[in-house]
Amino acid sequence: MKDKVQAVLNKIRPALQADGGDIELVDVTADGVVKVRLKGACDGCPMSQMTLKMGVERAVKKEVPEVKEVIAV
Repeated sequence: MKDKVQAVLNKIRPALQADGGDIELVDVTADGVVKVRLKGACDGCPMSQMTLKMGVERAVKKEVPEVKEVIAV
């Protein structure tokens, strides 16, 4: 599952990088929780939670249905 999640993150990474940010996969737990670290301009951005939930989480869940949640650590 971790490889599938990484593949999705690699697809959306250019959009984050276009705004000066980036995302790093930290862990995928057995119960379907994906832990990521937002970097660059995304770290501390007031819109980062919306980006995480409406962008990253939606894309990951669409392609990897086993994922229950995406959280920033």
